[in-house]
Amino acid sequence: PEDRAAYLAAALEEGDTEFIVQALNDISRSIGMTEVARAAGVTREGLYKSLGENGDPKLSTLLGVLNAIGVKLSATAVS
Repeated sequence: PEDRAAYLAAALEEGDTEFIVQALNDISRSIGMTEVARAAGVTREGLYKSLGENGDPKLSTLLGVLNAIGVKLSATAVS
């Protein structure tokens, strides 16, 4: 889980949406798309589509995937 969080944090720090989706895809595949989809409350096909090359996951999907991969999203102020 720490490695997953570090990878995703690096993607979020870059701020590149394609990189963020790719990181979520990579992490989900390392766990197993079926398992992540089930835990996220989406279909496996829907997860593949959301995290695919042209994916743009809904907020509910994003939050479900984060929960499924054991990562918590937080916010900090930009200075």
